[in-house]
Amino acid sequence: MRSVLLLGCYTVLTLAGPVHADESLFARDNLVAWCIVPFDAQKRGPEQRAAMLERLDIHQLAYDWRAEHIPTFTAEIEALKRHRIKLTAFWFPTTLDKDAQTILAVLKQNGIHTQLWVMGGGGPTHSDAEQRERVVAEAARIRPIAEAAAQIGCSVELYNHDGWFGEPENQIAIIKELKLPNVGIVYNLHHGHQHMARFPELLKQMLPYLHALNLNGMMKNGQLVGGQIILPLGQGDYDLELLELIRASGYRGPIGILNHTGEDAEARLRDNLDGLDWLVAQLDGKPAGPKPHPRTWHPPAGKH
Repeated sequence: MRSVLLLGCYTVLTLAGPVHADESLFARDNLVAWCIVPFDAQKRGPEQRAAMLERLDIHQLAYDWRAEHIPTFTAEIEALKRHRIKLTAFWFPTTLDKDAQTILAVLKQNGIHTQLWVMGGGGPTHSDAEQRERVVAEAARIRPIAEAAAQIGCSVELYNHDGWFGEPENQIAIIKELKLPNVGIVYNLHHGHQHMARFPELLKQMLPYLHALNLNGMMKNGQLVGGQIILPLGQGDYDLELLELIRASGYRGPIGILNHTGEDAEARLRDNLDGLDWLVAQLDGKPAGPKPHPRTWHPPAGKH
């Protein structure tokens, strides 16, 4: 019998052996590279980036960008096609502004059906009336994006990026208010440190709407300690039990691994792949070997 740790007051899983629920969830062909465009010390261009992903045996990309990348949107898609990389998601503006229209036009022109990841913010609400007003307002903001996305066969995924909008319960309320079939959730563990105490329950609530999930090494109180917010997989306190929970939950969508640092994107992706392999071997009851030593991150002094 093997009992895992606790996430706050919730027991995640108590297992008598390895988890065998759909071992393809963490397979290479289900992994999505995220935050590797503006976040890359090597400043790769579209062709270099696509070739890197093919070299790493990662076949999906969630594309983030800055203003400097707008002229290369089409080149990015062409490079991905040459290297047989699927454009699984596109980081999208918060309104249908000029940049949003450019993205939609490029996707339509190239026949790309993908997820559009949309963020929001806002401080906490202080009454039921204010909460209701916020939900209605955010639904009104998202609706035109979702309707435009539907016209070209794309979905909109609400992206947790802290603040009021980053709380899963609020995202679910927005989705219920919209009543649109092409709106769901992309959940990011690196923006969910404050959720760890209740993550098992949050995952159950999100599951009907969850269309993408981005992993991260999760350290206890990582949001409170410098250098521990974004870790390679396998270096966190909660990583094994989180993967157990996610795989046993029934979630079967894409799994993201990220750079989101100033490091070389390829090196950080390799660190995540090494950590994922080490964790999955343990899930499957196979010899895992020693804990990986990352190329792009070192534990704080005194942390082993």
